[in-house]
Amino acid sequence: MKSRYAGPAFHAGDEVVLARGSYQGTPGVFLHLNADPNWADIRERDGHIRNHPLEWMRLATVAK
Repeated sequence: MKSRYAGPAFHAGDEVVLARGSYQGTPGVFLHLNADPNWADIRERDGHIRNHPLEWMRLATVAK
């Protein structure tokens, strides 16, 4: 049985930033969880869709 990420819930369209890992600081838009619920796809600003561990993601603070 796979353990599931217990951090904050993300929803499709949420602005996120990678807070850890080799791509730290990369902003993107949360798309969906993958088959492994500890990983998710995000659309990065350059249009690429990549998967990253949820534990690396944080909600982005958007200036208004």
